[in-house]
Amino acid sequence: MKNYVKPLLIASFFLLAAWGIEAQVRFDVSSSIDWTVRELDTKASFDLVQAGIRLPTGRSVGEEILRQAYARLVRTNLLPIRVDSNSTIQNLLDRGEIRLDELDFIAREAEKTPPSLSTDLSQMTARYKVFMEKISARLLSHRRAVEPPRPLIPVRTAEYTGIIIIMNEELPIHGRMSQALAVPCLFPKIWDTNMELVYERNMFDPGMKEASLMVRYTTAENIFRSTPSGLEGDLAALVGPNPLRIFAREVFGIAPTDPVIDREDALKILSTENNRRLLLDGRVVLVLNEKTLSEYR
Repeated sequence: MKNYVKPLLIASFFLLAAWGIEAQVRFDVSSSIDWTVRELDTKASFDLVQAGIRLPTGRSVGEEILRQAYARLVRTNLLPIRVDSNSTIQNLLDRGEIRLDELDFIAREAEKTPPSLSTDLSQMTARYKVFMEKISARLLSHRRAVEPPRPLIPVRTAEYTGIIIIMNEELPIHGRMSQALAVPCLFPKIWDTNMELVYERNMFDPGMKEASLMVRYTTAENIFRSTPSGLEGDLAALVGPNPLRIFAREVFGIAPTDPVIDREDALKILSTENNRRLLLDGRVVLVLNEKTLSEYR
């Protein structure tokens, strides 16, 4: 037992020292979202000299400070993420639709890069990556998917393997006398030109939520590859070799997140069991302008 006493005392010292310093530390925090790779990246750094930490012995104290603070720092960067056209995660928190401890749970699941030192040894920096799938899964509360609507008069249509909606240029905003580029969110709705709902989050099978998202995003340059679908990698696997390609006619929403597609295209999706299943399985790719798919704060 004596062999364990000294390491335990040293670890306790570092922990107590970090607790005393962390409350006074000023962190420099920045973040970025890449909707094409579905990642929120947060970088947090602080000044070792300002914190009164001396290297090399103080390195463990610095690492412990970041370990204590990272969930709070990442949580702050979750708040501005768009959930749908009406709400951000901050809005959900304000309305009591998600709790602070649920955001902390998402933050604590972040993929961590070990802290590193700047070349002049004055700064300690760590990076944290949160995958959109984790955020989406936490916000999906339904247990059973709602069936997509069945048209009264189905149309004859092919059996497709996925859905690609192209909306990478400025489009008219439904109900307004203006145009805008579509912007990404976790749960966009799809409407038809009669403004009937084609797809929304409750139509996504919750059994898929740990492995997938309701929709995926990509840019126009990525849909003209030399594959049957025009996509590569995981997106090609998602939509399969024979996807239905649709050009959105308008965008809709307080934030312009929702594609509006022709009624004829909507009927192609809704008229067969196979094609409705594409919605339930989230086999939907939205093609947006690259300007809107990266965010920096």
